[in-house]
Amino acid sequence: MTLLLATTNRDKVREIRSILSNTAVHLVGLGDIPPIVEPEETGATFEENARLKARYYAAHSGVRTIAEDSGLVVDALDGEPGVRSARYLRPDASYPERFDAIFKQLSERPDRPRTARFVCAVAVADGDGDRILFETTGTVEGLVAEKAAGSHGFGYDPIFYFPSYNATLAEVSEEAKLAVAHRGQAFRKLASWLEATHYS
Repeated sequence: MTLLLATTNRDKVREIRSILSNTAVHLVGLGDIPPIVEPEETGATFEENARLKARYYAAHSGVRTIAEDSGLVVDALDGEPGVRSARYLRPDASYPERFDAIFKQLSERPDRPRTARFVCAVAVADGDGDRILFETTGTVEGLVAEKAAGSHGFGYDPIFYFPSYNATLAEVSEEAKLAVAHRGQAFRKLASWLEATHYS
């Protein structure tokens, strides 16, 4: 079965293909099909945005679609950057710029904990976008590191400290990261659903 993975982020595509490698599903990305104008992500939660994108891209492509919405939630920043993680500060901001903004805001709130979590919501829509066939969420708890460290991850990985590893998620291998991270959790649940429903 062919499924459209509704992302243009090559790092995410690589991770997700790795997680679903034991299924017989053929994943195609947005870069593999004719261009589709991006929808406005108006959801207040990761789950709402995942459903919105799954339905939108399925309706416009005619292909059963997997969409995910993920990001970093920092408690001391009242949940920011949250659903705006990919657009935090401004859409074209670099991740080092975003890290600096987060560090600056946390330095102004020294009495507040640096607790944070990564969240990944996944939704699968049928080929016409009318129905959501599957959805799940993965979460990993950690802390905002004192400084960025590591070069193996992407996005906010260099500032997400995972206590059990005594390292940021950018300082460990991709295998070690996916074993605990939000996207690994969510897409392993998707893989189990695909197998149970014989879509693999």
